[in-house]
Amino acid sequence: MTEPLTELTDLTARQLLAGYEKGDFSPVDATRAALARIEDVQPLVNAFVRVDAEQALAQAEASADRWRIKEPQGLLDGVPVTVKDLLLQRGGPTLRGSKTVREDGSWHEDAPSVGRLRAHGAVFLGKTTTPEFGWKGVTDSPRYGATGNPYDPSRTSGGSSGGSAAAVAFGAGPLSLGTDGGGSVRIPASFCGIFGLKPTYGRVPVYPSSPFGTLSHVGPMTRDAADAALLLDVISGEDWRDWSHLGPADGVRGTLADGVKGLRIAYSPSFGGQVAVSPAVAAAVRGAVEALAELGAYIEESDPDISDPVEAFHTLWFSGAARLLQPLGVAQLHQLDRGLREIADRGARYSALEYLAAVDTRMELGRRLGRFHTSYDLLVTPTLPITAFEGGKEVPLHSGHRRWTGWTPFTYPFNMTQQPAATVPCGVDEDGLPIGVQLIGARHADALVLRAAHALYESGAAAIPAPPAPGGS
Repeated sequence: MTEPLTELTDLTARQLLAGYEKGDFSPVDATRAALARIEDVQPLVNAFVRVDAEQALAQAEASADRWRIKEPQGLLDGVPVTVKDLLLQRGGPTLRGSKTVREDGSWHEDAPSVGRLRAHGAVFLGKTTTPEFGWKGVTDSPRYGATGNPYDPSRTSGGSSGGSAAAVAFGAGPLSLGTDGGGSVRIPASFCGIFGLKPTYGRVPVYPSSPFGTLSHVGPMTRDAADAALLLDVISGEDWRDWSHLGPADGVRGTLADGVKGLRIAYSPSFGGQVAVSPAVAAAVRGAVEALAELGAYIEESDPDISDPVEAFHTLWFSGAARLLQPLGVAQLHQLDRGLREIADRGARYSALEYLAAVDTRMELGRRLGRFHTSYDLLVTPTLPITAFEGGKEVPLHSGHRRWTGWTPFTYPFNMTQQPAATVPCGVDEDGLPIGVQLIGARHADALVLRAAHALYESGAAAIPAPPAPGGS
């Protein structure tokens, strides 16, 4: 591999597109570089369930032909992308990390977000790993094993979009589609040192609908906020298959450069002392908040009026798991991740009244956060209270937590309220593991969240060391 091709894996999608337009390099060059990077990193972190080099190169060749005549097909023509293996992509199976899903079948349909990528000329490199059916905040599955962290492969990548986060962090395509039902974009993005956005629910249409219902969002996982804004412009919009879609995220890229001057930002370091945050995380997040203040935002330390809604979230989440597994036979149930079976068993025991009580809690939480945002444009918290821990475990050893929600108290509440929330890297801990700061906006304020995140990137506050080069080179 020549050095110029290796360097292409370090570029953002926007930089690749600019290079195509000027003729500095082609989509074929970028795709070959990304495929070579996948060969290097797959043995280290196990981020991919399928790579189709032949298809990717054919798509790249077609894109190069369009660029040669200055007629790109769309906003992402020739950009290498990856897709989490929960989202349908026609031409190959979507196995969802489960031995219970059969590979045979027509597999003829794209999910709405995947179809948008295809319509805009993106180059599909492959599908990325997920825990079984995306049920937990780390990425390991009975079908594909564990996905490691690019900064330390013995640690978890987070989840459930762990393969996508590892791929982007390592330069195996600058853009990836993830899903987020309780933090599944933001958790791995934080652990792997990249940008991740959970848009307002409905901003990106979903089909088939998630078994976890309206908790689950589709969102961009990228190198920076500007790439995420570009990707959101592509994947948002209407799709008749999703009755809850909101339509496109108009004007997102046009406001990125507006900065944060004058914004009212609430900083909640620990949800009023409810969350034990590691000193390294607390210090890094405070540094990001100070950077926002230096950029002209008005910062006030203030906690939203909420208590931990974990029991209501569990009722909704575990009920979804029970419904998901309901059609499976006894032999298939024994093939499943044990933890998934456990939560589904519990979910099957909830009554309709208990489920509706959880819905009531969710609606009240949304009302309280809506009121909070009448005083503040954004809420800032740590993305996670810890950094990446031992791989192959649902919870950190000796943490006392039973389920993954025990160490993700800053993420799942905002799936319940359907608000846009993003994670931005803001430092590393003493072991060199990434730390993320979370920016949360009122419902529909996707552009504002991206604008503040972009300001952190532009100021240098989001700069962290890259993961060690594959092979130590």
